[in-house]
Amino acid sequence: MTVREWRLPAALILLGLIPMLAGTVRLTELSTGPEVTEANARFVADPLPVVLHIVGAVVYIILGAFQFVPRLRRHGWHRRVGRLLVPCGLTVAFSGVWMAFAYDLPAQDNDVLAGMRLVFGSIMAGSILLGLAAALRRDIPRHRRWMVRGYAIGLGAGTQAFTHAPYVLATGGQPDGNVRAALVVAGWLINLAVAEWYLRRPAGLG
Repeated sequence: MTVREWRLPAALILLGLIPMLAGTVRLTELSTGPEVTEANARFVADPLPVVLHIVGAVVYIILGAFQFVPRLRRHGWHRRVGRLLVPCGLTVAFSGVWMAFAYDLPAQDNDVLAGMRLVFGSIMAGSILLGLAAALRRDIPRHRRWMVRGYAIGLGAGTQAFTHAPYVLATGGQPDGNVRAALVVAGWLINLAVAEWYLRRPAGLG
């Protein structure tokens, strides 16, 4: 790939770096028999959904970034990796929904945020399934559009780190309640807005 072709996948991976590092720390913690605290009790008691979510997200973010490279889309690599990315993306979406249902809410979250996680997890899963259905019909433009939207939601945690940052810098504390819900939702909406802009630009996928 040329330097220009590297820019977008590199930027996407960098955006996902904070949640990927946080997820790696969480997996390391769970693998060492941690002391149970209020912050990790739900993960220690039921680690499967969070482990599936983290592992699926790391694969989905990294490999998914390279699906934006035109040269790779013209070769079999794109299709082979896509067969891995679909189950990984669905794992991320459904495990996110699972955690929203099964885990007790942490102190800083509320029912509004839990509901939004159900909504966006469902939208992500639906986007991936619609993209897969379009690919099976060989409707490649529609396939690409839905897959870009699903990836945008999957990368939401990276943008959410930046939507939280101004609040933390201004107040010195972490947001909670409706403020936190708004900042989390803002991350997903920003990514979807950027995805729609990307798809509509002359050089985009659509």
